Amino acid sequence: MSAPFDLLYSEAEEELRSAVRALLSDRCPPAAILGRAESGRPHDPGLWKTLAAGIGAAGLLVPEKLGGQGAGHREAAVVLEELGRAVAPVPYLTSGVLATEILLGCDPSSAEVAALLREVASGRQVCVPAVPLTLAPGAALPAPVHDAGDGVLNGSVGFVADAVAADVLLVLAATGLYAVPVAEVSLTPLVPLDLTRPLATVVLDGAAGTRLADHATARAAVAGALLAGAGLLASEQVGIAEWCLTETVAHVRTRHQFNRPIGSFQALKHRLARLWLDVASARAAARAAADALATGTADAPLTIAVAQAYCSHVAVRAAEECVQLHGGTGMTWEHPAHLYLKRAKADSAALGTAGHHRSLVADFAELPAP
Repeated sequence: MSAPFDLLYSEAEEELRSAVRALLSDRCPPAAILGRAESGRPHDPGLWKTLAAGIGAAGLLVPEKLGGQGAGHREAAVVLEELGRAVAPVPYLTSGVLATEILLGCDPSSAEVAALLREVASGRQVCVPAVPLTLAPGAALPAPVHDAGDGVLNGSVGFVADAVAADVLLVLAATGLYAVPVAEVSLTPLVPLDLTRPLATVVLDGAAGTRLADHATARAAVAGALLAGAGLLASEQVGIAEWCLTETVAHVRTRHQFNRPIGSFQALKHRLARLWLDVASARAAARAAADALATGTADAPLTIAVAQAYCSHVAVRAAEECVQLHGGTGMTWEHPAHLYLKRAKADSAALGTAGHHRSLVADFAELPAP
């Protein structure tokens, strides 16, 4: 019988939350996010350097002997909650989680992997997996890039998140996993729904890479990273939903119609009460997923699938309610509500849709298909 999940936050996790929230409140206001998004360069290198190196968030999943913090998935989940709450334009999910998990799934004792892990953990380099952001755990991995020999790679990969902010790409080829400097590839930016997490097509035409793992190890490492990424993405979705709920409640308390706060109307009370219950349930599901990853429980894939199937829907609904209950204000570009709706919608397609994860739940629980 599995041990019960620990859904509570430790003192160290709350201290980490306070540090990240204070940084984002000071350096990542909505006006700044909108300004950078409109410029076409959403990432803030200074903010990332402080978050990654100053607070040490980039190395939370990396062992201390490899230059990291030696923490775990529960702490990374706290960071993602706060990044979701601020829709922060930083490559934490891609570099601090997905790429780190892939590298740890290789042989960390090898000189090449260890050196790259140290660079990522310190925040000196941003490392991004060259896989589509829509790739889901449990799904078939895409046809790998062709290796022409001696680490010379040819091919293309679409919908790669944060590639424009990367220094190094992790490329899955037919012969294994390769670390490829961004200078070796061609990037074609795409127009994403969520402007704070840019997408690009990566084209490799004779790109030179350093081999990090063989074919079997590489595919297992990518599969493991997708699972961990999906589990931790649920925490980002909780952060989105919580901000939307908090801001909406504050708005309906101060917005008046017919000489009374609109939050006093019974219909709105019911909607917000239901949303509060959904957000509380989503938090429990996300915390269970983070705890399952941290403890390595056998039923972690099921717990993660449940979290993604539930949190994805809650984040989108909370953002929709936020836009709608802010009325005309919520429809303006200047109000940040649209940033949260776009991040929630983009996250609902990232690392597997809710429908995909519901199918996984049915498979893991041996439920009959509908």
